[in-house]
This record gives sequence, C-alpha cells and structure tokens, in this order.
Amino acid sequence: MALSVVVAMSGGVDSSVAAALSVEAGHDVQAVMLRLWSEPGASGGNRCCTVESAAEAAAVAAALGVPFRVVDAAEVFHREVVRPFVEQSAAGRTPNPCLRCNRSVRFGFLLDLARDMGADVLATGHYARVRLRDDGTRELLRGVDRGKDQSYVLHVLDQAQLSRVTFPVGDLPKAEVRRLAQGFGLSVASRADSVDLCWVADDGVGGFLSRNLPPGSFEPGPIETIDGEVIGLHRGLPFYTLGQRHGLGVSTGDPVYVVRLDGERNALVVGPEEHLLAREVHVPRPHWIAGQPPWAGTDGPVRVEAQIRYRAPAADASVEPGPDGRSLVVRFDRPQRAPTPGQALVAYRGEVCLGGGLIG
Repeated sequence: MALSVVVAMSGGVDSSVAAALSVEAGHDVQAVMLRLWSEPGASGGNRCCTVESAAEAAAVAAALGVPFRVVDAAEVFHREVVRPFVEQSAAGRTPNPCLRCNRSVRFGFLLDLARDMGADVLATGHYARVRLRDDGTRELLRGVDRGKDQSYVLHVLDQAQLSRVTFPVGDLPKAEVRRLAQGFGLSVASRADSVDLCWVADDGVGGFLSRNLPPGSFEPGPIETIDGEVIGLHRGLPFYTLGQRHGLGVSTGDPVYVVRLDGERNALVVGPEEHLLAREVHVPRPHWIAGQPPWAGTDGPVRVEAQIRYRAPAADASVEPGPDGRSLVVRFDRPQRAPTPGQALVAYRGEVCLGGGLIG
C-alpha cells in the first residue's frame, strides 16, 4: 500500500538509502533535514547538519526526484537536548544526549512536523525494526546488523510514536546499505558515519562544558583513595567520568580508576577496578514500550538481558519493581563494570527491546 512518507535526511548513507527504498516501494516521499543548534564557533556548525551535509541531502533528494526542505529546529534542540545536557553534567552525571534528542526532537518535533505535512509515517535511517503484534501493539526490535543496532537509543519511544515510524534499513546489514547506495547511484555511498557530540566546538566536550557550566563547576579539588587519603588534585569534576583511568595525574603503583564523583565535597574518589563492579542497578523512572512493565501479571522477578550503555554487551539479569512499585531494580547474574548515573539501562528479551530508563 502506497503511503505518504516524510524521510528524515542527514546527508549520510543510511538516511539516503531509507529515502531511496521508500521511493522504490512506491510511496509519496518528501525529504526533511533539521537544522540543529551548534555552539558559536563550532567549525561548520552542528555535525548532524553541516552545510556540506545539507548539500549532500539536497543532491540525493534531487536524484530521487523528491522535494527537499531544511527546517530550523535550533531552539527546540537547545531547549530539549543541550540545556538538559549541561544541567545533568553540572549535577555530576554523564548524560547521553541522543536519548533526549530521539524522544523530543527526532520523534517529537520532527514526527509532529511530518504529520502536519500530511505524512502517514516518518522514515529514518536508524538500524532498528518495528513489528506489529496480533493484539495491535508494536514491538521495537534490534536492527539485523547487531554492530549498528540503535534500539538502545530508541527505547524512549512509545506506542503512539512507533505506530507512525518506519526504519527502512533496519532489516539490512551496513555493507548491504552501502551496496544499495551505490546501486541507486547516490553520491553518499562511501561517506563516513558521524561520531561524537554533534553541537560542540573544535575543543570537544570538555571545552564546551567549561564555557557553559555554572561558575564554580570547574573548581579544583582533592583526588582521594577509597580510604580517604588525598593523593592529588583534580581539575574539576566535569572533566571526569566513572571508570576513567587515564588523565588522572596520580601515581599509586597500581592502576586506579574513578570510582565516585562526590559533588558535595568536590572530591574525586579513585580505587582499584573491582570497586567499579556492581550487581544491582536502580532506574528511578523506567519507560516501557508496551505501556506496562515486563513483570505485569507475574508473581516475581522477570528474566531479561540488559545493557548499561550504548555499546555494552547485553548481560543476563532479573528485573522487578522497586519498593515504590514504579522504579526498576535490575540484578545482574555477573557484576557489571561502572553503571553510570545519566546513562540508560535498557532491557531486552531476545531481539525485542522492552524499555528502560536512566540509571539513578
């Protein structure tokens, strides 16, 4: 059945092939690129929507014979993604801004825009899949290419959003996507994948935070062992993250890692790697794609596989509600290294993404 489709374009190979496949399927296709906020002084602007990327996206759309437009989303991106990133960083957390971008910008602002443009669905180049169940609900599945799977950052989506999106490359390995791009004659077939935070200037995240965190956030303070011995001076807690080993500027004779950031005392606590291991992880406000937790209708903990960061392997665990009945307690069969506040824990059952939330 032919649909009206808005394709989210980035100028990259994945979204370009998503557009080409949508055209090939006989859909009525329009292409949209969002212009996102970037820090003043960032070379070329936001890396997700540089001038070169916009030109590539426009060229692909022209080659496919579909209308193309660039929409200004700088204000909503700054409000929904950049500002919370700064606030969480100031609180000593290590946020993943892609989670908020997907919830509020790509599948919030852009999805609403697609509806206003008369589209039935929004297509993106994400490596994930949506499956319709017999009861009418939808499941989010891992992408076929596990090395590129993006279901982790899409676990924030709900049933209403999943009913209005499609992921045309989710059934394909990356190598096949590039082969298809060549077959379609797309100029972006060999373009490299984008990496790192998209909006920061050339001096990276540290430089961005140093210019945007509240005064006093970068105050030097003590580096302490887990026994309280002061062994050095840190440059400011936002420069460090849980599990970090290099760049500490201390020598103890044995390898030490950041095991805690104590914001109240402005202290960086370091210790042996075993102090990073945890069997139990708490998620204060989990989100479940099905609309209800996986333990609904059961009498006890439910078995899942869970990831504590984007590229971490999924590990066997049990999940159950916390004492308040709403939060999530995850108990891993094997201790996990450095579950980090601000990162997401995402639960799976096989290839099905159940949901998850930010680690507390």
